[in-house]
Amino acid sequence: MAVIRDDGAGNGLGNGSGHGTGDGLHAGLGLGNGTGDGTGDGLRAGNGHGTAVRSGNGHGAASFRYGRPTLLALRALGLGDLLTAVPALRALRRAFPGHRIVLAAPAALAELLPLIGAVDELCDVPGPEPAPERVPVEAPAIAVNLHGRGPQSTRALLGTGPERLLSHAHPDVPGVAGPRWRAEVHEVRRWCDLLGWYGIPADPGDLYLADPAGPGGAHTGPVVVHPGAAHPSRRWPPERFAHVVSGLREAGHEVVVTGGLAEHGLARQVADLAGLPAEHVLAGRTGLADLAALVARARLVVCGDTGVAHLAGAFATPSVVLFGPIPPALWGPPPGGPHTAIWAGLRGDPHGERPDPGLLRIEAPRVLEAALDRLEVTVR
Repeated sequence: MAVIRDDGAGNGLGNGSGHGTGDGLHAGLGLGNGTGDGTGDGLRAGNGHGTAVRSGNGHGAASFRYGRPTLLALRALGLGDLLTAVPALRALRRAFPGHRIVLAAPAALAELLPLIGAVDELCDVPGPEPAPERVPVEAPAIAVNLHGRGPQSTRALLGTGPERLLSHAHPDVPGVAGPRWRAEVHEVRRWCDLLGWYGIPADPGDLYLADPAGPGGAHTGPVVVHPGAAHPSRRWPPERFAHVVSGLREAGHEVVVTGGLAEHGLARQVADLAGLPAEHVLAGRTGLADLAALVARARLVVCGDTGVAHLAGAFATPSVVLFGPIPPALWGPPPGGPHTAIWAGLRGDPHGERPDPGLLRIEAPRVLEAALDRLEVTVR
């Protein structure tokens, strides 16, 4: 991965590590009929992709009876957050092959789980904010806090009555052993290190997803431009995205603009400014599984620090990712991959209500140049 520091005084090239960020992407999830049981008022449904989705309405805890112990992993966050936890989830699968692994996360993410291959069931716990106060699962053999530093997430897992809890230590939750939380560590490594503290080996490089179309696919699809992000501080201006789209089209590349249903207006604005036909605006028209398949086949992805950037990383799809409040060393693409991370070298508030000043230092011609450079080396 190339990290380009664009600070107005020249570009410094260096290596970065990383992957993932939560963008709160919620794709539509079609629930069909499933099998299984539950106590209280839980509802069990199948998502059509081999992973069960379990949700409760708050009036009773979900009880999982499958003749084997349950391992509960909490990660009630967004798309990118789930992808940063893939190596840890796979490590848990290897370490506890006889357990049924239940992931507590938003139901919208269930479509992605078959591509991860480490989770048996999803328990719907909305996210990314606020932190969950309870998880509707009773008495798991093992509960693993892959959600955050605590104390809320730690207490939510303690409320399930686990036989064993794996979590970071927190001074407000005495009696829970674990490693201290370190702020300056890449998010993928954070969760691998947590498991390592408990003697469970996890490989940060084990983050690639299975190709939705099967092995042997090539990145021959359109360029995907994704202008949205969960928070305004990570949204590069639409007119700059439009400049990139126009330049890519002038160079002969097919471009589509993606986003969630709430981002359809933003995607249309980018397309209109760039003169892109309406049929190339896919925002609000793809579920998560379709978006994953699109990114897996894309020739290139251009986006901010969002979950779609981590889909590109998970499929080794070439990408140009714009970083603002948070540096790529903490949330950037995987090292050694076909990715260019552009960062102005300034930190800020990732939850801010206006575009980050560092992000605004990144000019559109620089991004277009990086995109064209990546396309030059893409196998055609």
